[in-house]
Amino acid sequence: MPIEMPKGLPFSVDTWTPCSKRKRHHFITHAHKDHAQGIAAHASYPIYSTLLTKTLILQYYPQARLDESTFVGIEVGQSLVVEDPDGNFIVTAFDANHCPGAVMFLFEGNFGNILHTGDCRLTPECLLSLPDKYVGKKGKEPRCPLDCIFLDCTFGQFPLKMPSRYTAIQQIINCIWKHPDARTVYLTCDLLGQEEILSEVSQTFGEKIYVDKAKNLDCFKSLELVVPEIISQDPSSRFQLFDGFPKLYERAEAKIAEARANFEHEPLIIRPSSQWYACVEGISDTEKRMKERCDQAVRDLCGVWHVCYSIHSSREELDWALQLLAPKWVVSTTPSCRAMELEYVKKHCFNNQRAFNDSVRKLLDISAVASLGPDEPVETLSCSHVVENITISCVETQSEPVVISARQRKRLSLSPPSKRPMVTLFGRARLGLHDSAFRHEQKEVPTGSDYTEIVSIKTEDVCFQKEDVTEVEFEELLETNIKANFAETKFTSTDINPGPPKLADISPTSSSNIYNENFRRFYRSMNVPVPQRLPSLAKLMDAKKYATKRL
Repeated sequence: MPIEMPKGLPFSVDTWTPCSKRKRHHFITHAHKDHAQGIAAHASYPIYSTLLTKTLILQYYPQARLDESTFVGIEVGQSLVVEDPDGNFIVTAFDANHCPGAVMFLFEGNFGNILHTGDCRLTPECLLSLPDKYVGKKGKEPRCPLDCIFLDCTFGQFPLKMPSRYTAIQQIINCIWKHPDARTVYLTCDLLGQEEILSEVSQTFGEKIYVDKAKNLDCFKSLELVVPEIISQDPSSRFQLFDGFPKLYERAEAKIAEARANFEHEPLIIRPSSQWYACVEGISDTEKRMKERCDQAVRDLCGVWHVCYSIHSSREELDWALQLLAPKWVVSTTPSCRAMELEYVKKHCFNNQRAFNDSVRKLLDISAVASLGPDEPVETLSCSHVVENITISCVETQSEPVVISARQRKRLSLSPPSKRPMVTLFGRARLGLHDSAFRHEQKEVPTGSDYTEIVSIKTEDVCFQKEDVTEVEFEELLETNIKANFAETKFTSTDINPGPPKLADISPTSSSNIYNENFRRFYRSMNVPVPQRLPSLAKLMDAKKYATKRL
């Protein structure tokens, strides 16, 4: 899902939530449903989009309150001046090389220069269409670097070199040529953005493609808008549209088995997609070697032929584009934090605090980091914190927010994942993140005796550290949270037979195996050690009372 825009921006892009509803201007990059989810609830606001995107959205949501007047048209290469109380800004649309009607938006205003790519497959043609001042050349940075890019990093971890879309289409056509005996050719091209494949196949072989309107209504409507001349309603056509999901492989095997049972040549089933190549976990070495071949069609064990056809950029293409654009900051739109795995971001954003200037800091709504001494190293910055800030600022919570003093906020430092503070039983509260609270309930543990101890621990956000407050403030905050936790701690025991030590006798240095498996798995998933158990709350209360009496 796309991410929310930071507080410092007056517009939203591809998000339709209560948070984005507060924005004064709304943009949608393309008509894929994951980018339009919830749009029907925001029909009272003008939405900027291309004509084709608007038409597709109105088709997908016929029962919604959306109509022609809801949209403001903006086409590729067109610039509009958007009036805003905080200062007018300019928005320009550029081709995103993703699906019909898809665009990138370039925003220029008091908030800086921001490029939002939406979903994209960045190519030299895409970058050359941008203003010259934002695009550098070999060995030279652009005259006006972008302040921030909200970047599609869907395949930011994909290590292989993807063929171009044109090359992938040629692989599909070659695969069909090599199987002239296949009576039926099934093409799993039912997604918006794969119309070009169907069009090229139809033109090359001089035949139309059968599309079952009843089963693929949305796809049929999209094809009617984009390439109506290739659609056939004859179910006996050699080329037929095949559903990619659900249960693609089961249906493919059934088609092949049916042909064999009738002593016919096997049908040719082609799936043009990069998803099969990107999923490499939990597969055999044979399948891994198969997926390393992106230069030709590959047949899997179920009989489906795969071609690496992608409408998203690979990691290599993303790094290449960032080198030319040289932005000051990069934020991944989907999935979150994937941008920090790119080489450009590691080199130019993570460890370069100078790039993280006041304008970007204001844009992303991040407080200033405390100044360092002359001998102290420059602090590094984490993309993950930026995305967390963006998300948290938009969360609707029912509980009262924890107030952190300005002095405490100033002491918070941002660091890359390898140096980030360890997650503790207080979650991420020490970073001041309001969504870090979690609940853990330790269920009954069989011990082989009649002794049973059930502990219910509720850990709340405690947004303070001892060094951040005075001794008096620390004691007050500690007492408040101890009482809150103590009130929700329940003990039941029967001492018929000797059993394990009671909770009050367990020391803070006890082994971590007293936690249940789910709790330990949670910490391991965060790549941090399982923490030591907190001391008895009753002991802490008694110790404080004893210290007070002594005073």
